[in-house]
Parts: sequence; structure tokens; C-alpha cells
Amino acid sequence: MSTSYLPATTDSIAEALEAKNSSESISILYRILENPSSSPEALRIKEQAITNLSDLLRQENRAEDLRNLLTQLRPFFNLIPKAKTAKIVRGIIDAVAKIPDTSNLQISLCKEMVQWTRAEKRTFLRQRVEARLAALLMENKEYPEALNLLTGLIKEVRRLDDKLLLVDIDLLESKLHFSLRNLPKAKAALTAARTAANAIYVPPAQQGTIDLQSGILHAEEKDYKTAYSYFFEAFEAFNALEDPRAVFSLKYMLLCKIMVNQADDVAGIISSKAGLQYVGIELDAMKAVADAHSKRSLKLFETALRDFKAQLEEDPIVHRHLSSLYDTLLEQNLCRLIEPFSRVEIAHIADLIELPVDHVEKKLSQMILDKKFAGTLDQGAGCLVIFDDPKTDAIYPATLETISNIGKVVDSLYVRSAKIMA
Repeated sequence: MSTSYLPATTDSIAEALEAKNSSESISILYRILENPSSSPEALRIKEQAITNLSDLLRQENRAEDLRNLLTQLRPFFNLIPKAKTAKIVRGIIDAVAKIPDTSNLQISLCKEMVQWTRAEKRTFLRQRVEARLAALLMENKEYPEALNLLTGLIKEVRRLDDKLLLVDIDLLESKLHFSLRNLPKAKAALTAARTAANAIYVPPAQQGTIDLQSGILHAEEKDYKTAYSYFFEAFEAFNALEDPRAVFSLKYMLLCKIMVNQADDVAGIISSKAGLQYVGIELDAMKAVADAHSKRSLKLFETALRDFKAQLEEDPIVHRHLSSLYDTLLEQNLCRLIEPFSRVEIAHIADLIELPVDHVEKKLSQMILDKKFAGTLDQGAGCLVIFDDPKTDAIYPATLETISNIGKVVDSLYVRSAKIMA
């Protein structure tokens, strides 16, 4: 960086834009920021220089330089309004977030800014940076620290009644509790977010986020029809904004169709006008699962899980529901295969279903314990023995009915005798 500063004028900005390469542009912009002038015009030019500089550093993937820029700009922040400071700080943090593999750097940067905002008593900015820090900690799976941070922040923001920030924080809390598998608290936090959102204008992206979280929670409760409608609302919002989350909303819509045994509708949704915009590996994964479900084929199902591991196994929401779908399919197939037999080799069942013997044996033992059918495993002979369904003895229900009728007779006689005695 050069020690000689440039005048904070539009000509200097134009010089930076016309530079031969990015390095030269960055150098010119740094020199503009070094100008000691604090006139209103100079401050306006410097703000523009900061915006251009953060964009260039992001394009060059210079995350550490962006972090140093925030530290360097602290004296400048004392010269401009707090609202503009907040906008610049959040803009630079967003620029760092767009650089790949910088989650740890973002966390340390947010912690530095929280300390600085506390020292400078900039409450408005601190609350937003803390909310961003909690989101980063959650993404990094540091759940206890994120929860502690959110707990204090929610109380503070509710006291100040900042509805827009409160919606963000309640949504974040809902996601955090969902990650911790605490469904009641996740639903309570989402209800709080909806309540706060009803009192203000909510931007479409934020409304889409609320609908997406609502769909996820309804799907967790196996209410797939309601979940589908929420995912559809989220998809429409994100699609209009060209938000990358639109493809995930569409993916979860397809998941809901599969879970309610309407896998045949998946191809139609993908080939619709809206679906064709997002054709890619995410939708290919769901189409493969839908095909396997339609054909009731466990082999195709396992092939889909193997071929699209990143899209199915590593997506926690899809993985959770597909696990239960796989178990249901496996149980249905096994019950169908063992129905004609009273005694059958486990290896033969494994051959018919095209799965490993140990996997089939484990599942059969689980089904016996869950009373899905009556039988036992003869592991010495490697066979499954299926018992006839025990016939229910009719004497017990008949006896209970007789006792119930006698009780009614006694009650009616007691009422009649009471009237006579009166």
C-alpha cells in the first residue's frame, strides 16, 4: 500500500475504475481512504471507495484483507452516522461470507466487531452482528455457544421491541432447536417469529424463510400435505427473487410428494415451467428416489442413495425422511416375500430382495421384536421360522360383554328401587 494519499474526489474513483488490473484499482482505493479530509464530499467519496474496495477484495478472495479493512476503518466510523457505519460493517461481513471456506474467519471477525461495538456502545449494530455470529456458530455446529448467545440477545431485543430483528432471531432460534432435535421449542420459536412478522412488513426473502422453516417442522410431524403447501409458498417467494434456496424448496416439495405415495407426480412437477429452471443434480436425486418408490424396488432405492449421496444422505432433512421411507419399503417387501413360507432360509430371502444376508437378518429380528409378524430366527440353521397367526380366544371378549351387561342391569334395578323407597 502506498503512503501517498489521493484526493477524495470522483476523479480518483474514476481512476480506480479505469485501472489496468484489480491490484492497481485496490491500491488506488486504499490511497483514497488514507486521505485525512473529513469534509462531507470527501466522506461520501470514501464511502463509495469502501464499497468498490470490498467488492474487489471479494472477487480476489482476499478475506484476510477484508478483515484488516474493517479494523483500519474504525477511525473513519467515528466521522459518519451510526446507520452508515452499520451498513458498511454488514456489507464487509457479507463480502467475507461470499468467499469459500471462511467460516472460522467470519466467526472471529464477528467476535472482534462485537467487542468493538460494546466498547463504542453501538447497540443497534452489535445486536445484528451477534445475530450473525449466532447463525455462523450454528452452521459450525457449535450449538451450546450459539444458544447462550441467542438467549441473552432475544431478551434484549424483546425489551427494545425491534420487530424486524426479532423475526430474524426467533427464526434462528427455531432452526437451532430443530438442529438439537427439540421440536416443541422449535415450533414455539417459529410461532414467535410469525407473531412478530404479523405486526410489520416482512421482506419476501424473510417470508420465504419463515415458510420454509414451517414446512420443515410440519414434515417432521409427518404432516406432509401441509408441509408441501408451505414449501410451495417458499418456492414461489425464492423463485421470484432468484434466490438459490428456491431449488431446495422445490426439492422438499418433491420429498413430500414421495412421502404421501404420490411419487408419480414428481416427474410432472420437474417438467413444469417453474421446475425446468432448476433441473440439475438436486432434482435428479429426487427423481431417482421417486422412480425407486414407484417400482417398490429397494435395489433402485439403494442405488439412488449411493449415486446421490451428497444430495440425499448429507442433507439432514431429506435423509431423516428417506430413512423412514426406506424402512417402510423394506418391511413391506420382506412381509410380501415371507408370506408363502412357514420355514425359509434367510439367504434365500436375501437373494430375492437383493440385499446382504446380515442386513436382512438384522431387519427380520427387528420386525419380530416389533411384532410385525410372528416368528423366530433359527440362526444355527440360518432359517426363519414363521408361526401361524394365533387365533384370539373369543371367550374373553364375550365374558367382558356379559359382565358389562350385568352391571347395566344392576344399575337400573338400583335406580328403580331408589324410586320405590322414595
